[in-house]
Amino acid sequence: MVSESGRFILVFNGEIYNQNELRRELGRNAWRGHSDTETLLVALESWGVEAALEKCVGMFAVVLWDREERLLHLARDRMGEKPLYYGWQGGVFLFASELKAMKDHPAFENRIDRQALALFLRHNYIPAPWSIYQGIRKLLPGTHLVVEADIGSGAAEAPRPYWSLRSAAEQGQKNLFEGNETEALEELERLLTRSVNGQTVADVPLGAFLSGGVDSSTVVALMQANAGGHPVRTFTMGFEGEGYDEAQQAREVAKYLGTDHTELYVTAEEAMAVIPRLPFLYDEPFADSSQIPTFLVAQLARRRVTVALSGDGGDELFGGYNRYFWGVSIWRRVGTLPVPLRSALASILTVFPPRAWNAVFGILGTFLPPQWRYANPGDKLHKLAEILPAKTRNDLYQALVSFWKEPQTLVSGGRDLSCPSLSALAAPPELPDFAHRMMCLDFLSYLPDDILVKVDRAAMGVSLETRIPFLDHRLVEFAWRLPLAMKIRDGQGKWLLRQLLYRHVPKDLVERPKMGFAIPLDAWLRGPLREWAEELLAEECLRREGLFNPLPIHRKWGEHLSGKRNWAYHLWGVLMCQAWLEANRGTR
Repeated sequence: MVSESGRFILVFNGEIYNQNELRRELGRNAWRGHSDTETLLVALESWGVEAALEKCVGMFAVVLWDREERLLHLARDRMGEKPLYYGWQGGVFLFASELKAMKDHPAFENRIDRQALALFLRHNYIPAPWSIYQGIRKLLPGTHLVVEADIGSGAAEAPRPYWSLRSAAEQGQKNLFEGNETEALEELERLLTRSVNGQTVADVPLGAFLSGGVDSSTVVALMQANAGGHPVRTFTMGFEGEGYDEAQQAREVAKYLGTDHTELYVTAEEAMAVIPRLPFLYDEPFADSSQIPTFLVAQLARRRVTVALSGDGGDELFGGYNRYFWGVSIWRRVGTLPVPLRSALASILTVFPPRAWNAVFGILGTFLPPQWRYANPGDKLHKLAEILPAKTRNDLYQALVSFWKEPQTLVSGGRDLSCPSLSALAAPPELPDFAHRMMCLDFLSYLPDDILVKVDRAAMGVSLETRIPFLDHRLVEFAWRLPLAMKIRDGQGKWLLRQLLYRHVPKDLVERPKMGFAIPLDAWLRGPLREWAEELLAEECLRREGLFNPLPIHRKWGEHLSGKRNWAYHLWGVLMCQAWLEANRGTR
C-alpha cells in the first residue's frame, strides 16, 4: 500500500488488533478504507516507525520503504508470531516471509549454514537470528532494522529493539504486583478478556483450538463468556492410544461451556501421510513432532472457520513446563555436591539400561507413593544422568533443552553456536530465581522459534489465521510482575491461571496430568515408519550432502530399534533434516 503522500510504501503481514483505537488517536476525518494496513501506514508516517510500533497491539511483519530518505525499514512483532527473513545475497538485499520466496530470486546463493545445522540438532529447531542458509537471518522479535539503500552491499545497522522481553521480565520482577491474590486474579481476567475480545474481532468465521488443558480451556471459556449467547466453534483432534488422546477431556469442557464442538479422530496412517508435506510447510529443517497433530487440527478447523484462537504461551508465562519444577528440584538437591561425585552418580544410574530400571520400578510400583510413579522411569533416570554433571544452573538448563548434547560431532565442519537467548546464559537474565530464569529463556527462543513457528506454518499451510491471546504484550508485562508463588505452588504450575479457569469450568474437568500434543513417535519409528527412516538414515544418504557423520546417528538408531533406549526425538531431528534435504535437492 502506498501512502497518500506517495512517500511511503508498506508491505504488511499480520493483524493490528487495536486499529480502532489508533484511528481515534490519529484523529483523521477521512479514511480511504477500513483495513488495518491503512491504519498502520498512516501511523508510521504520522508518528515515525518505532513510535508507531510501540503503540500497536498485534502480530506482524512489516517492511516500509521511505522514498524520500531511501531507507528500508523491517520490523517484527514483539513475540515473534509472524516470520521475517532477510539478508544480502550476491549484492542484493532480500527479504521475505518465507524462505521459498527468496529461493526464487536469481541472486539467492542456496548454501547450507553448518553452524545453524548444529544448532538445529541441539534444539530440533533453528533459533533466531540464524536460518539454514548462509547469509540469511531471521529478524528477532520486537526489533526494527534499517537498511540505507545508497550505502551498498552488505551494509545495514544492527537490528534494535523497540520492545524487550528480557527487560519486561527484569523490570517486572523488580516492581512486583502489590495487590493480593484476589486483586491479581481480577487483573488477570481483565487483561486476558481484553486480549480475547480484541482478537475475536473479525469479518470472517472464527473459532478456537481446544485441547481440554488449562490454557486453551481458559481462552475458550472467556470467548464463550463474551460471545453474546452464540456458541463458539471449537476444534479438537484425537489419537487412538492411551496417553495421546485429549479429545475426551476437550469434549467435556466444550459440553460444559456450550460450544459448537468439532472433533476428529485420526489413524496413524492419516497422521503419517502428513510427513511428506513437512519440508515444504516449514521451509527449513524443523523437528517438533507435534507439528503433525498441529497441522491436522488446523486442517480440521479450516473446514469451518478462517481464524482460530490458540492457547499457546500460557506455559512460558505462568510456569507450566515440568522443567520449571524438575530442574529447580534437581539443583536444590545436587547443586552443592562436587561435580566428580555427581558424575559418579550419573555413571551408576546408567549401569542398567532403561528396560531394567522399568522392570525394577514395575516391581516396586505398588510400594511407592504416587509422586514416585512415572511412565518410563528408566528413560527418566538416564536423562537425569545426562544432566547431573552440569557445573552451573545455566548448564543444567541447556542440558534440559538439548537433544543432541554435542551436535558438532554429527555435522562435518560444524561447530556448536549459541543462539542469543542461550548465549545469555553467560550473562543470564537478572531474575531472582532459577524457575523464572528458565521461563524467560524459553520465552526468548523456544516459544518464538519452536512453538510459534509450528503453529503459524501449519495453519498458513491450510490458509488458516491463528491468533494467540496470551501474547498480548500488556498481559505479558503483567505476568512478569507476578511473584513466582502465584505461578508455581505445591509442585504445580499456572496457579493463578487455574484460579481464573475455575471461575468458568469445574475444577475436576481440567485437573489432569499434562499430556502435551504428542504422537507415539517412538513406536512409529520401530514400526510403520521404519522403512522410511532406514532409507533416510542409510550411510550413502547421510553422506550424500557431505553434512553428516553417520556413526553416532547409526549408534542411536540401533539402540532405538532394539528398545535399549528411546531416541525418537533425537532421530526425528536427523530425519526431518534429511527429508528437507531430499525435498530441496531439485532446487539446490
